[in-house]
Parts: sequence; structure tokens; C-alpha cells
Amino acid sequence: MAKTKAQRRTKKRTAQKPTRRPKLVYFFGGGKAEGRAEMKNLLGGKGANLAEMANIGVPVPPGFTITTEVCRVFYEQNGKYPPTLKEDVEKALAKVEKIMGMKFGDPENPLLVSVRSGARQSMPGMMETVLNVGLTTKTIPGMIKKTNNERFVWDSYRRLLTMYSDVVMEKASGIEPEEGKGIRVQLEKALDELKKSKGYQFDTDLTADDLKALCEEYKSIIKKTLGREFPDDPMEQLWGGIGAVFQSWQGKRAVAYRRIEGIPDSWGTAVNVQAMVFGNMGENSATGVGFTRDPATGENIFYGEWLPNAQGEDVVAGIRTPYPVNEAGKGEHNKHLPSLETAMPEVYKELNRIQRLLEVHYRDMLDIEFTIQEGRLWILQCRVGKRNGVAAVRMAVEMHKDKKIRLTPEEAVMRVPAEDLVHCLLPMLDPKREKEAPVLAKGLPAGPGGAFGKIVLTADDAEEIVKENIRKAKEAEARGDKEKAAYYREEAKVVLVREETSPEDIHGMHAAQAILTSKGGMTSHAALVARGWGKCCIVGCSGIEIDMDTRTVRAGGKVLKEGDWLSLNGTAGKVLEGKIPLVDPDVEHNKYYKTFMGWVKKLKKIGVRTNADTPQDALNALRFGAEGIGLFR
Repeated sequence: MAKTKAQRRTKKRTAQKPTRRPKLVYFFGGGKAEGRAEMKNLLGGKGANLAEMANIGVPVPPGFTITTEVCRVFYEQNGKYPPTLKEDVEKALAKVEKIMGMKFGDPENPLLVSVRSGARQSMPGMMETVLNVGLTTKTIPGMIKKTNNERFVWDSYRRLLTMYSDVVMEKASGIEPEEGKGIRVQLEKALDELKKSKGYQFDTDLTADDLKALCEEYKSIIKKTLGREFPDDPMEQLWGGIGAVFQSWQGKRAVAYRRIEGIPDSWGTAVNVQAMVFGNMGENSATGVGFTRDPATGENIFYGEWLPNAQGEDVVAGIRTPYPVNEAGKGEHNKHLPSLETAMPEVYKELNRIQRLLEVHYRDMLDIEFTIQEGRLWILQCRVGKRNGVAAVRMAVEMHKDKKIRLTPEEAVMRVPAEDLVHCLLPMLDPKREKEAPVLAKGLPAGPGGAFGKIVLTADDAEEIVKENIRKAKEAEARGDKEKAAYYREEAKVVLVREETSPEDIHGMHAAQAILTSKGGMTSHAALVARGWGKCCIVGCSGIEIDMDTRTVRAGGKVLKEGDWLSLNGTAGKVLEGKIPLVDPDVEHNKYYKTFMGWVKKLKKIGVRTNADTPQDALNALRFGAEGIGLFR
């Protein structure tokens, strides 16, 4: 049967219609972006927020996001990328070059980039980052000439050598070194030895010549340890970083964290490639992290830390004591340090304006990373900030009252996860005293609440110390000596510090107030046991080093002896120096908790009864709003 003219035209149009290429790369920068905040499933939280900030005029360094869909393909095809990805990345990189007026790999005017992860749900510290990508023997002279700052360039190269060899050449290559033999440990040891030989206290004391010689030593250590040369080609570095970030989605830390948080493996991570801006170009440059409200208390003050002449890792690594971002954030431990508010008042004023703009825009408390390069402020990322349950309840209530945010009671109730309310009922470190104590290290928050105790390094010693001091306390009580009894009960408080625990440690774990391990994830033995007991516990705390020969623990640049006091915030995963007293939650006088639970009572669809074995159980249940007893024995 002959076809009509209309049918022939339709066939022709259909034949000419090109197959739509999937969009794998989304650009942002220069005041506009191809993505937006609602695209977290595709762009990850970091990528979506970078796009959103660019769209609302926040100063964001330009860059591009490789989607989570590419991560899915990467794992389905055993590490291979979609065929069009290389071309898409090169086009997006050209846009970044145009905005920055620099060229990636150019010997005269080189652009450097960072390569970062970004899942749709925040997984802080669980995946990998590589900074200063693009520094090579050909681009280093151009950077020195352009910046007229030789020390800055060699310091940036040192950081690239450290991160890239660790993240890309060791971890992403599947190399699992023995304890203390990893490439990062070896490079940091070389750095420490150089500082010691020169009599330096800080990394910033190193001269340009020191750093140049150190970089050569680093490259020699890398070749000897990992069996291959550090890559000297910018594109090889870039694709190595991209692949390593995708691979870190299946890293041990990331997998363990997802198990606890209930994050599906199928989500994958996006990769964000962004133009580098530098906080280590001198005293008029800086880096920092801020929270739009205090994440420990929920108080409505801009809270954060910064460091001059530094890159972001310096703030979180505990190498140098960070400064308070403003005068309101000062406490006893940092009152002598300069705030950004006084050191760079104009920059602080702009930062303060942006943090409020972002909080109102997102209608939530945000965690913000920023860099100041030679007096110019850049916002590197924002995300919904982690907070404990006490702070979450206060924020929800106060954001209901905030005239520019105006959360509804329904939104406020849904803002606080049910498990966070448990934090309101657990003993916790005194928030005021905690703010003043030095943070020695951070790990995975395996068991909530707070605890303090003396450092003990074996389970047998933990059990023996507790048993002996409790015996002495009981004898003192029998004599009527309450003061001595209280002293011995305090001495019975210990924190068991181990590389990792095993079933053989169970007696010491039970005796201890808290458990701290340098290895292991959220599903490790220590984490599982501690959660079952409701015991404060932090695991995977790589910032601590245990030396059983000297019976010491190194953390945050300090050496602590067995018997020194340590405090743990198991809700936030923080390890703090000294003995920080605990406070019981006073829910009856907590106006935020009462307001919040008042909303819950009005909005609830079901009644709640309690299990009660004693009259005290029944009274406690009544205090917390139970409507009756459902089970008693």
C-alpha cells in the first residue's frame, strides 16, 4: 500500500531526530549553574548546593559536577566510564578556564583544581578529596612567577603529593599497608623529622627551600613505597582523582557509615571538580568552617573556626589550633586568639551576610566551608549541618519563631529524627565546658551521650582498676567517709582506648565508662557492643596513635599517658582533653523540649504506652508523656 505524504514526512522527521545524549556533567560558576538544589539525587548534596549557591549570587569558585549516574555505570562496567564523559569533562573544564582566565596544565598561567566527593546525603569524612590537582614540574615555575610566592607553590605541591599518593596511588589501587606503614604516615614522618632538625614548631615555619627539598624527598619515598613515579601530567592527575573519588564510595569507612545511616549502596556519589582558591598565599589569606548556629547547643549565633595562611585540611586535622570566627565564639581555651571578625572585619562582614542569606534560603542550619584568597572571600560548599538532638530541638523551635524562616510545627517536628530525641534524655558533656576543651581527634559516633575517664590501654587493666577502686569506695562508705568514697568512685571511671576490640575484651569494655578505638567502623565489634549497652563509644578515630611500648596515646599533637583524663562526646564523635563533667538532661525545665513535645502531642495519630517494672519506671513514663502502661512484669 502506498504511503501518504504525511506518513513520509513523519518518517523523515523521525529518521532525522537525533538520539538524546544523557547529560553526565553539570557546570556551575560565573553567577549561574545548570543544576539546582532539588537535584541532589543526580548531583549529590555538594554539587546541588554549589549549583544553588551559584544561582543565588554566592561567590562560588567555578567548576562542574559529574553525576551519580556515572558512578553507577563505573561500578557496573568494572571501572569504565560512559564513552562521552571525556569530551563532556573537557568542555566543562574549558568553561572554568574562561571564567578564571587560566588554563589547566599551562606552563605560564596554570589553573589548579580540586576533586571532591558528594553523595546525595552528607557523609562527612567518609570519602576522599584531592586538592591542588594540576601542579607539575612544568606548571610549578609558572605558578611561582604568577604569584610571586615561591613558598606557597611548594607548600601546595607538598599537599598534592601527600593527598594524591594516599588517596589515588595507595587506597584506590587496593594497597593495604601494615599498621604504621602507609604512605601518608611515612610522608608525615619525613615532615616531622625535617621540622625537628630545623627546630620548627609549625608547618608554616618551613621555608621555600625547605619545602622544595621535602617535595623531592616525598617523591623518592612514593616511588620506593608504591613502586611507581608520582604522575607529572595534569590530565593523568585529574582522571586519577576522579576515579579515586568514585572508588571511595566502596571504601571501608563509607560502607560502614552507610550501613548505620541506612544509605543505599545504589545511590553512588557524584564527583565535583572545582577551580582551586588558596587560603595559604600569606597572612591575608585564610580558610575556615562555620555553622549558621551552634551545632552543640543550638544557640542562634554564627559559630566557626578559621586559620590564616592555611588550607582546609589544616582546620579539621588538628595540626594547628584554629581561631574563633567571631568574638561571640570565644571561650577560655581560645580567648587569646584573634577572631576573623577583628582580623579581617570587612571579609567577616560579608561572610556573616552570606551565612544568614544561606540559612534563610535553605530554612535550616548549615555547615559552610570558606576560603579567603588575598582578601577575597569564596564559599566552597554548604550543606545541612550535623547537630546533636538537644541542639536540633532548640533549632526547630527557634526557627518556628524566626520571622524570615517560619517553620510550621509540622515542619519542625519532621526536622528532628526520632533517634535524636534520645540525645535529650542521655547524660552529656557540659556544653559550656566542652566548648572550652581542646578537641584532640574525631572519629565515628558509635555510641551517643558523653563520658569521661582515665586512659587505660588493656581490657584487663580496665577491669582491675574499676574493681579495685569500687572496693575501696565501699570500704570508705562503710567507715562513713563520704569524701574518700566519692574520690574512689571517680577514680573508677576509665576510658578503654584500643586499636580495635575483640570478644576477649568484653570484660574491660563493660567496666569502662566509654570505649575509643583507632580502627574499625560503625559495624565493628566495639560499636555493636557499645550500642547494645547504651555505652558512649567512638570508633575509627584515625587521629590517635597508641604506643603500647611507652603506654602512651598521641593525639592532636599531644602525648597522653595512661592515667590521663579523657572526655568523649559519643554523639558528635569528638575526643577531648581533660575531665569534662556530665550533666543530666533536665527535660522538665527545657522550654524547647516542652514546646517541641507539645507540638508532637497535637500532631500525633497514635497513643504511646510504656513498659514498666517498678513504680519509678511508671513515674518516669508519666513525666515523658506516656498515656498508660502496656506491659509490666
